[in-house]
Amino acid sequence: MIRIAVDGMGGDYAPEPIVKGTLMALEKFDNIEITLFGDETKMAPYLKQHPRLQVIHTTHFLEMGEKDPIRAYRKNKELSMFMAMQHVKDGLSDAVVSAGPTQALVVGGHFIIRRMASMPRVAIAPIVPSLDGRGRILLDSGANVDFKPEHLLSFAIYASIVANKVLKREKPQVALINIGTEDSKGRDFDKETFALLEASKDINFYGNLEPKEILTSEADIFLSDGFTSNIVMKTMEGTAKGMGMILKREIKSSIFATIGALFMRKALKRFKKSLDASEIGGALLMGFDGIVIKAQGASQSYGFMNGIRQAKEMVDANVIQLVSEVLTKKEAVGE
Repeated sequence: MIRIAVDGMGGDYAPEPIVKGTLMALEKFDNIEITLFGDETKMAPYLKQHPRLQVIHTTHFLEMGEKDPIRAYRKNKELSMFMAMQHVKDGLSDAVVSAGPTQALVVGGHFIIRRMASMPRVAIAPIVPSLDGRGRILLDSGANVDFKPEHLLSFAIYASIVANKVLKREKPQVALINIGTEDSKGRDFDKETFALLEASKDINFYGNLEPKEILTSEADIFLSDGFTSNIVMKTMEGTAKGMGMILKREIKSSIFATIGALFMRKALKRFKKSLDASEIGGALLMGFDGIVIKAQGASQSYGFMNGIRQAKEMVDANVIQLVSEVLTKKEAVGE
């Protein structure tokens, strides 16, 4: 049985979508047990008894606008997010899922769960939409800005294992986001990273990738520093939202367009679904000694359920042990 700790009070609309998403996950997956941390009084209107659900009460939780998560952690260990993470640290859960503040989750990961000994840094790794509908791993999308090339190589190895074991890509390819496809493009950092990735026997290196190819590329993993990848991710989110608004405007522009849209209703629903973040669930915080999933702050119940699904799949694939074995072996041979 896979054991998952859930922060019941994290998110813009918590606790309703979190509790409902948790119950959806319990109904959908019969091999999970969930421990839900939060204010029972506030969660009560949405809670139902379930044999694989345990609720641990706390009245304390992080506001989404928390500006100093380190201070918050030091001041109060009874915050729902940190209690859920402690559950993982104590070996009582295999993974934690929260829609709470991203930086607080990163702080909790460092102070409570701790980093894997073989991972020098932590990365935020969401799965972004793609033309073929299979999604791609993008990292680091914001945990760090200042990297060394070897840090990106460790991320590439971790992401390759996730792509292979969880996303079922036979030989996942890693692309380095850059301003051009030529080997000589980019900053000194990009050139050094390119050389390191190209020489590695632990990944399948695709080469440089221009951001304009993000949705159409055959590569399975998009890699860069936290600043660049975060801009790519937010540009994608803004473009998808803008496209939807333009499409809606044009449909309403004339009676003929409205009638045409009625005939295309199924196609338009598929279009919306292909760009819908709730289909993905959340982002993996890659590098901690436990599975940590950051669900979207605006998660509704379906999206949060998918965040729990992600956690389940990561644990089921034994991702952390596999990554540790590969990186430890690299260190042993002095690579």
